[in-house]
Amino acid sequence: MPASPAETHLTAVLHKLAGPHATPRSDQLDAVTAILQPVARVLVVQATGWGKSAVYWAATTALRKDGRGTTLVISPLLALMRDQVAAAEKAGLSAASINSTNIDDWDPIFHALEHNQLDVLLVSPERLGNPSFAARLPQLLARTSLIVIDEAHCISDWGFDFRPDYQRLARSLLAAPNAAVLATTATANERVTEDVRQQLGSDTAVFRGTLARTSLRLSVIPGLAAAERYAWIADALSTLPGSGIIYALTVAEAERLAAFLQQSGFNVPAYTGQMETADRLLIEQQLRNNELKAVVATSALGMGYDKPDLGFCLHLGSPGTPVAYYQQIGRAGRALDHAEAILLPASSDEAIWEYFATANIPDQAAADRTLQALAGQPLSIVDLEGLTAIRRGRLEALLKILAVDDAVRKDGSKWAATGKPWIHDTRKWEALVAARRNEAALMRNYANGRGCLMAYLQQALSDPQPAPCGRCSVCTGHLPAPGLQPEPARIQQARSFLRQQDVLIEPRKLWPKGCSRKGTITASPSARAVAFADDPGWSAELAQLENSNHTTIPPELLDGAVQLLARWKKHWQQRPAVVIPAPAPAAQMQGNRLLAQHIAKIGKLPLLDCFTWSGSPCPENLPSTPHVSHLEQAIRLNRNISLPPGPVLLCSTTARSCWTLTVAAPLLAEAGVPDSLALILHRKP
Repeated sequence: MPASPAETHLTAVLHKLAGPHATPRSDQLDAVTAILQPVARVLVVQATGWGKSAVYWAATTALRKDGRGTTLVISPLLALMRDQVAAAEKAGLSAASINSTNIDDWDPIFHALEHNQLDVLLVSPERLGNPSFAARLPQLLARTSLIVIDEAHCISDWGFDFRPDYQRLARSLLAAPNAAVLATTATANERVTEDVRQQLGSDTAVFRGTLARTSLRLSVIPGLAAAERYAWIADALSTLPGSGIIYALTVAEAERLAAFLQQSGFNVPAYTGQMETADRLLIEQQLRNNELKAVVATSALGMGYDKPDLGFCLHLGSPGTPVAYYQQIGRAGRALDHAEAILLPASSDEAIWEYFATANIPDQAAADRTLQALAGQPLSIVDLEGLTAIRRGRLEALLKILAVDDAVRKDGSKWAATGKPWIHDTRKWEALVAARRNEAALMRNYANGRGCLMAYLQQALSDPQPAPCGRCSVCTGHLPAPGLQPEPARIQQARSFLRQQDVLIEPRKLWPKGCSRKGTITASPSARAVAFADDPGWSAELAQLENSNHTTIPPELLDGAVQLLARWKKHWQQRPAVVIPAPAPAAQMQGNRLLAQHIAKIGKLPLLDCFTWSGSPCPENLPSTPHVSHLEQAIRLNRNISLPPGPVLLCSTTARSCWTLTVAAPLLAEAGVPDSLALILHRKP
C-alpha cells in the first residue's frame, strides 16, 4: 500500500532533521494527517524532544506541494524564532521572521510572500497589535494555509500578563477562513489544555502523550541558606556533565549569581531580557558551541532554545508553577541518555509566587479612571499616571488588558479610548488567582520532596500515565555532588561576595507633572543601599529589621553600612561634613536616627536632626504625582539649625521609590547645602 502524503512528507522531513534512519512516530503521523484536513484545528501536547516541529514542517511541505499558501508561525521569543528559522531551512523550507529587531527587512519579506517565494513566516504575538503589521495582516492571511501557535500554553497560562497579545489570536488568526490551525506545547496541564482547546474550537483534535522524560534525573537540594545555595552551585559546576543553564527568578539574581561564579573562576555570563539582542545572540551561540560551562538566565532563555546536548539545568529558587518548571528543565537532555535537573528552593520563593499571582490583576475602579482620562484625547503613559494615580507598572499592565479587550488602542506613543466599555470579569480573575495559588502549592510540595519528583510533575501536569521514575533524588535517596552541604570555604566566599554588592541608585531626573516643583531635578542625592529586595546576603538581618519595626538595627547591617561607605568614599569629591537622619514617619524615624548616630560615631562626624514629618505616612504604591505632593506637605526642614557648607549624608533604614530623599535634598540645597549623599540599608522593590 503506497504511503500517504502525510507519511511521505513526515519521513522526508525527519530524514533531513534527524538523519536517514529516523522514522515517524505513529502519533506524529496522526497529527500531520489531522492537520491536512480542510480548516483543521489541532492541539499537540507532547514532551520536549518528541518532535512537534517536525509535525508542522511536514504539514507545510505537504501543503506547499499541493500548491497551498504559506505557513504562519506565532513564536513568543526571539531565541526561539531564530532556532525555528534554522530548523525550517534544515527541513528544506524557505523561512523568515518578522520581529521588532528587523523592521528594515519587512518589505523584502512581504515582497517574497506576495510572489509565493516563502514557505514559512514567523512572527511574535506583539506584531498582531502593531498598526503597520496589522494593516498587512488580511493580505497575509489570504495567502496562509497553516497557522501554527507555538508554546500555546501562553494563550491560557500566561496570556493576560506575560504576553497578552497571545489573546488576540482568537479574534484575528483563528478567524482565518481557509487556514488550518495547529497549537503545540510541551507544558500544559489539564486546565490549560482544555482552555486552549476551547479557544481553538470544540471540534479540535487533541494529541496528548506522556510528559515523562527518561533522560532527566530530578533532584531537590533542601534547606540551604542564600550563601550556601551560591556555594553549592559553584561546587556543583566542577562535577556536572557538559554545559547547562542555571535559572534565576529575577534579573538581579541572575546578574548577581553570574558575577559570583565568574569571581569563582567559571566562564558563566548572565542572560536576561534586559540585554541587547546582539549580546544575547552571542551568549546563545557560545553556549551552543560549548564555549561556556553555563549561562545564568531568567525565563528569557527558555521556550524553544535548541541545544539538545545540554547536560544540566539548575534552578536557584522555584518557579511558581510545575508548568513553568517543567518547561525550563525540558531544555536539558533532549539528545542525551542522562542529564541533571536540580532545584535549590529558597525561603523567598513564596513571596515571589504571590507577587506574580496577583501583581497585574485588574480592577474595575482603575479601569474606569483610565478610560475616563482617555475620553477626551489620547494621552502618554506619563500623563495617564498623573491623572489616574495608578503606578506605572500596574498602569502598563492594565492598558495591555484593556487593549486586548478593545477598550483602548495605541495611537503612536500615546493611548486612546475606543469608546467600548470594559466590565471587570470578577469570576474570571478570582479563578485565575486561585488557580495560580493552587499551582504554587503543587510547586511547594515538589520542592519539599513529597514523593517521586517525576511522577509528581506528571500528576501536576495532568499526565495520563504518571509513574515513579526510580531515578530522582526521592526515589534513590541520593543527591548529586556536593550533596547537602558545599565546602565551608566556598560558603564563606559566597557570603563575603553577597555582602559586598552595593546597590547603586540612579538619581531621579524630572519632577512629576502636577507637583509644585517643575522640570529637571537639580539637587537629587547620590544614593547607595546595602541591600536590595530580598537580598540573599542579608535576608536574615533584613527580616530582623522588619520584625523590630525599625526600632533596632542588627549589628551586621550597621557593619555593612560602614563597609559600604568605605568602598563608596573613593567616588566622593568631598567627604560629608555632617550626618542627618532622613525624614520619615515616626515608625521609621527611630531607625533612621539609630543609623545616623552609628555612622556619625564611626566617622567622627557631627549629627544634625533637622527634619520633621507632619501628618500621616505616605500610602503604599502611590504613583509619582500624588506621592510627591504628599511628601511636599509632610516634610519640613528646621531652618533654625545651622547647616554646614559642605556635603551632607542622609541616612535611611529603608526606601522604595526614593522620592522622600529626592524631596528632602532640594530643601537642604535651598538652605545652602551644596550636595547630598544618601545611605540606605534596604532598597525595597
